[in-house]
Amino acid sequence: MNGLFTGSAPAVARDKPQQGDTRLNGKRLILARAACLVAGILSFGVFVASVPATYEALLSLLCTGPLCHHPTPASVRFVQQLQALGLSVQAYAIYYMLLNIVFVCAYFVVAIMLFWRRSDDWMALFASFFLMTFALTFSSDTLEATPYWLFQFVIFLGAVSIVVFFYLFPTGRFVPRWTRWLSIGVILYWGFKYFLPPFPFNPYTNTIFTNSAFLVFVGALIIAQVYRYLRVSSSVQRQQTKWVVFGVSIAVGGYLIFASLFSLFFPSARQNPLAEILLNTFNHLLLLLIPISIAFAILRSRLWDIDIIINRTLVYSSLTAILALLYFASVIALQSLLSVFTGQLSAGTQTPVVIVASTLGIAALFQPLRRRLQTIIDRRFYRSRYDAARTLAAFSASLRNEVDLNQLREQLLAVVQETMQPAHVSLWLRHPEQSGQRNTRLLPRIDEEESVAP
Repeated sequence: MNGLFTGSAPAVARDKPQQGDTRLNGKRLILARAACLVAGILSFGVFVASVPATYEALLSLLCTGPLCHHPTPASVRFVQQLQALGLSVQAYAIYYMLLNIVFVCAYFVVAIMLFWRRSDDWMALFASFFLMTFALTFSSDTLEATPYWLFQFVIFLGAVSIVVFFYLFPTGRFVPRWTRWLSIGVILYWGFKYFLPPFPFNPYTNTIFTNSAFLVFVGALIIAQVYRYLRVSSSVQRQQTKWVVFGVSIAVGGYLIFASLFSLFFPSARQNPLAEILLNTFNHLLLLLIPISIAFAILRSRLWDIDIIINRTLVYSSLTAILALLYFASVIALQSLLSVFTGQLSAGTQTPVVIVASTLGIAALFQPLRRRLQTIIDRRFYRSRYDAARTLAAFSASLRNEVDLNQLREQLLAVVQETMQPAHVSLWLRHPEQSGQRNTRLLPRIDEEESVAP
């Protein structure tokens, strides 16, 4: 076949995958599955046993009738506010328990799915283990310990496993190596809290030590994940890390934001039934993102592009925050301005005009501001994709006016090289009489080898 061959210089070498082997077989696989099953049965059994005791304790805490023993003023006020909302103590207790049940069961469902789909992968088994135990650890402050020492043991496992999991994820190895020693410190840290009494030599009773140690463990977790992402992980492992970091960041960040907002607008949220119901509901729903993101990272990371989700989240969260600030600023500014020029009008007459004008202004700003934020975020965080899109757009514009075949060939090779960065690019031009077509076709071929064809 007659043709013209054009080769380009080899592109930058791709990152070498350094995948950790987390598969198990033989006796190790049987032991790992058995340990995960025992932890799941133990955790779920402890939770089921705690439900009736928690319900009875909540009813007795909110008891204000004549048969109650010394009801506190806070409980009396709380019950009165519940009744003002049209809720009874029994309805509030049922909501309280249903919220915990749904939360724990959701974690268990994800853990069972991981166990069912990837029971030969010990990192998936460890994720399942940590989800089942951490669900009780998070709910431990709202549950009655039944039986006490078994309950303490389960929440100890949950507190330790979540930190160690992030030291190991996604390769199953301690990277950097010093994180293995911090894992021992994590075990001792939580062991002092749950198993040792508060005697004078218990370091957990020291508030400065407790806060400092916790910050060290969490800070090391972040450093380890960043180091692993930049220096060790392959492209697939980076996608898995993005899924988990995205889910955890949204869950923890949302948790902190809602807690801050409720503490700002409801200083005594624990004494306000409506505020407490909303805060508990939002927090539990947000923390469900942790098991969901881990499940996607382990099972579906190759089928979904997390970069698009992160990009859209950055754009629309920034857009929402900016528009909200502009809206409140415009309302205050227009209200003040109208008060100066129309001092005879009442505030009630001015407010609808101000609200309509501010709303129209925000609606007009929405699309331009969204496009501007999209461009800024693409240029700052997705530079390669942004440059590739601009290159393709420029090539499409020049393609309409280009008639020189050699020039078009060079441009096509340059665009493929710049946007896709393959290891090797070659272009074949097939003559019309040999292809049976009337027009000449450009057929680029992209090879993934690291060598250049002669």
